Amino acid sequence: MGTDTGAKRRHRAWRAAPLVLALLAAAGCDSGGDGDRGAPDARPGSGAAPSASSPAGARSVARVCADPAAGPGKAPAGAVTVDPGVVGDLAAKTRKNPPHTTFWLRPGRHRLDPDRFAQVVPKEGNTYLGAPGAVLDGGRTNQYAFGGTARDVTIGHLTVQKFAAPHDEGVVNHDSADGWVIEHATIQYNSGAGLMAGARQKVSASCLRGNGQYGMNAYKGDDSITGLVLEGNEITGNNTGDWERRRPGCGCTGGVKFWAVDGADIRGNWVHDNRGTGLWADTNNNDFRVEGNVFEANDGAALIYETSYNAVVRDNTIRHNNWVEGRRYADRGDTFPFATVYLSESGGEPRVEARTDRIEVYRNVFEDNWSGITLWENADRFCNSPANTSSGDCTLLVEDVDRCARPGIATAPLYSDCRWKTQRVDIHDNRFTLDTSVVDCTEMCDRMAVLANYGTYPDWSPYQGELVADAITSGQHNRWHDNTYAGPWKFVVHDPSRVLDFGQWRDAPYRQDAGSTLRARDGG
Repeated sequence: MGTDTGAKRRHRAWRAAPLVLALLAAAGCDSGGDGDRGAPDARPGSGAAPSASSPAGARSVARVCADPAAGPGKAPAGAVTVDPGVVGDLAAKTRKNPPHTTFWLRPGRHRLDPDRFAQVVPKEGNTYLGAPGAVLDGGRTNQYAFGGTARDVTIGHLTVQKFAAPHDEGVVNHDSADGWVIEHATIQYNSGAGLMAGARQKVSASCLRGNGQYGMNAYKGDDSITGLVLEGNEITGNNTGDWERRRPGCGCTGGVKFWAVDGADIRGNWVHDNRGTGLWADTNNNDFRVEGNVFEANDGAALIYETSYNAVVRDNTIRHNNWVEGRRYADRGDTFPFATVYLSESGGEPRVEARTDRIEVYRNVFEDNWSGITLWENADRFCNSPANTSSGDCTLLVEDVDRCARPGIATAPLYSDCRWKTQRVDIHDNRFTLDTSVVDCTEMCDRMAVLANYGTYPDWSPYQGELVADAITSGQHNRWHDNTYAGPWKFVVHDPSRVLDFGQWRDAPYRQDAGSTLRARDGG
């Protein structure tokens, strides 16, 4: 990974029925009274009503943490009843019963045996339903709640909390089994990740809150996760462990982290007040649709799409993000345009099969974030380069990473295929508003950017000098058009030193934002 600007950030992050689009930023969720982090840090304006210009009108966010749907008040027909008064009852009854059994957890606090590996190991097709008030509590002793490799497990209407998963591991679906359905669940105040993900996993109408590292970590070793759905969830207050400070540059934080996911639908979620990035797709993800979400008051970027391919980002409301991390870097004198939507070495690639062959960002409302969209490409980051922070990985266009070396890398097709490229990005019909009295900054929070660094190493790199900066700026089909800007926007082109006003951005040689308009102040 690495949202890196050259040498910044080094890590290895280990990680349906249509829902009405969620485009209204509403009040913050209930703190839950746990005392770990409690309610997310308050920010001026957090939870305010949305702009009337929201492209799909005023609709409510997924406030499922404060108002979870109640589970069944009595055991469904044929279900096995689980008693909270018997320690280890859930795991024991799971072992005794056949696959495809439904378990109903009575109201109350359920505990596993007092051993760190005393998790529930479901059998194929099992269903676990919580009655109103049913809580599976790890007591800071058990590492995992549900593990094993059984497919097609369902967990619904259940609160899972206070499990002590290690860093980069998860509590629910610990072993990334396929086909799990998590619905109307509350997964909160755990260490590590609240959830891991497998292929065809669907997480809907659930609260992923206050977990130590991630709300969910979509990582499955050497396998690609396919067909992932996140719909109508509230993802808030995660990364209570503040891992970027504990391990500077780890890139191992945020609401949700995705690794090598091929096909994801992320719609109608409320992603807010996470310490770090809201959603982060890192290394060889493909075919994402991020639509109808509300990203609000995350400390870092709302969305990072990094060394990945082919995505649609549309109809989202993105407001008050990146205030903490953006200001932190600005205060250090860093001139890099840290953005609220950060596309890093990612682009459209027709040779990688997906529902689109571009990255298209459109019909979104950006309101008072720290900067807008940055398109970045690290000239020193390619297969086999020491600057490739996704160590050992190569692009999806090259099967044999050893081929990306001299002399072959200097000629076609490897010259192109050994490098993740920010290309074929189409940014249009968005509304960007910035009121610096709200964001409280005098500079560096007002940037839109397309740039690269000066290639320097290793000595056999064919990408040295300004080659990549020239390519991302004018040779890789990246364009803005038909957008609306309100506020003191500036535009960074080619490298951090080249800062343009709106007229220069639109004029030769860049000719960006045809059909767009800018007002210095937003009058309404």
